Amino acid sequence: MKLSLAELAKFDGREGRPAYVAFRGKIHDVSGSFVWRNGRHQAMHEAGADLTEALAQAPHGEDLLQRFPIVGTLAE
Repeated sequence: MKLSLAELAKFDGREGRPAYVAFRGKIHDVSGSFVWRNGRHQAMHEAGADLTEALAQAPHGEDLLQRFPIVGTLAE
């Protein structure tokens, strides 16, 4: 599946919708993660967004995202 940023925003983890986040062009499904409940992570990040730049500021590396399935790619 290929999603634009506008389409990705619909996967916000709210009201039963899946929680997807993009990183370096890949879209990960973080729906099953306790730390992404209701589409929010640490009251700083929202599901349905490209987190490529934000992850550079995170206290963890991209290896954490690799635990979650890739469900698509981000359209340019």
